Amino acid sequence: MPSIIHFEIHVDNAKRAIDFYRSTFGWKIEKWDGPTEAPDYYLVTTKAEGEPGINGGLLEREGLFPKGDEPIRAFVCTIDVPSVDEYMKKIELNGGKVTTSKMAITGMGWMCYANDTEGNLFGIMENDERAA
Repeated sequence: MPSIIHFEIHVDNAKRAIDFYRSTFGWKIEKWDGPTEAPDYYLVTTKAEGEPGINGGLLEREGLFPKGDEPIRAFVCTIDVPSVDEYMKKIELNGGKVTTSKMAITGMGWMCYANDTEGNLFGIMENDERAA
C-alpha cells in the first residue's frame, strides 16, 4: 500500500526553526544544493540509517500563515520520544509551545500536541503499553 516517504515543514524563519528542531530533537538539518531557481531547501534527517521512520525537508513558507480560525491545512506528524514529560519541557525551553495536556492513548502510550517556533502543529508520543 502507499506509505508516507517524506515530510516538509513550512516556516517563517528557517534559522529559528532549524535551531528549534536541532535543539529539541537532535535532528540533522543541512542546506540542500538543489536547482538554483528553487527557494532555500533544507534536508531533515530524523533517524539513523536502518531505523524506522521518515526524513523530510524544511523551507520558508510561501504565502500567509493560516489565521487562528482557519482549519489546519496539513498532515500533523507525530514524533516518537522516550519521555513525553521530558520533551514537553524541551519544547518550551527551545521556544515552542505545548498546546495540549499529556494524554493517555490506552494500551499504546502517552502523547501531546505542540507548536514549533513557527506555529506549526506537531505531536509527540512515548510508547507505553501500560498507558490508561
